[in-house]
Amino acid sequence: MRARFGPAGNSDSFSAKYRSALKAPAYLAEIGLDHYEYQCGRGVRVSDELAAGLRAEADKHGITLSLHAPYFISLSSVEKEKRDNSISYILQSCDAADRLGAERIVIHSGSCAKLSRSDALELAKDTLLRARAEAVERGYGHIVFCPETMGKVNQLGDLHEVLELCRLDDSFLPCVDFGHLNARGFGEIKGRAEYERILDDIGNMLGSDRLKRFHSHFSKIMFTVPGGEKKHLTFDENEGFGPDFEPLMELIAKKQLAPTFICESAGTQTEDALTMKKYYLSVLDESGGTVL
Repeated sequence: MRARFGPAGNSDSFSAKYRSALKAPAYLAEIGLDHYEYQCGRGVRVSDELAAGLRAEADKHGITLSLHAPYFISLSSVEKEKRDNSISYILQSCDAADRLGAERIVIHSGSCAKLSRSDALELAKDTLLRARAEAVERGYGHIVFCPETMGKVNQLGDLHEVLELCRLDDSFLPCVDFGHLNARGFGEIKGRAEYERILDDIGNMLGSDRLKRFHSHFSKIMFTVPGGEKKHLTFDENEGFGPDFEPLMELIAKKQLAPTFICESAGTQTEDALTMKKYYLSVLDESGGTVL
């Protein structure tokens, strides 16, 4: 197995040529990518016609799919109604993913608000477990929940919080957003050593199998102190914000890992995903392509 690469939604270059996401699988396969993350950040609105069409095109062109659940999910809200609504949004996402043929859904955890981080995490655990139980009951047990690391300091979702959520169920995979981690850490990812510590933490807390196939988002992100994430950048924008992808790709190849990388660059997510993949493949070539 090798790492897979693709964009979050449609890049500006794609949207300039095509109006429908149905064209995305053929387009991505043609340029050399192999994954597509469908975006439901503003709500789950996936018709049966679109789901069937996109699923068929993805199968035809060898493109795997994931789905980003709504941004307004709040697993840790102090309001029970909002937590219950979040479960509903997760179930809607499972239904859409099932119809699309997507195996994974990415889930935001929400804000800590006025709670301590530990109290917010306990609420999030309860909400996620209830969502998982209902998903299994409805026949969506095959859909993998991927709690995401978040970029703003006041949000629940640093690396260890996400790994704690993933320890609730052996089927959960972390969505490790390296840009978010760098932003909430005010530029803490300097290079290979920081990436290695992140990968070691995943393996130590979740085991080698989940480390091998974790989900990931990657982009350069502008941040502020003390807030964290401000906005996503492109790889070509040189404003002193990282992180750099090259040391991570080198480690992924060296450790023979096979995660799925979703690029979330601002408008150039397709081009930047391809840049990452080409570098990863070049490292594999130099090492003799030893990834199984």
